[in-house]
Amino acid sequence: MQPEQIKALVEAKVPDSTVQVGIDGSHINLVVVSSAFEGMTPVKKQQLVYSALTDSIAQGTIHAVHMKTFTPEQWQQQQ
Repeated sequence: MQPEQIKALVEAKVPDSTVQVGIDGSHINLVVVSSAFEGMTPVKKQQLVYSALTDSIAQGTIHAVHMKTFTPEQWQQQQ
């Protein structure tokens, strides 16, 4: 699976998101920034992102996902 495909899947599921994708074989590294994460717990943020990738994980296209999720404010603090 190409980074652009993964980015499109996540952006379609997570409103107002900016997505960075890194791939190492079947392992995916994601950084997702979205205002939709406001007020969500870290687990809820991850569940939302995983919901975009469920089919690819079930098919074995994606083996493992490591993600970092941020609100725009949190992202600004990281910079």
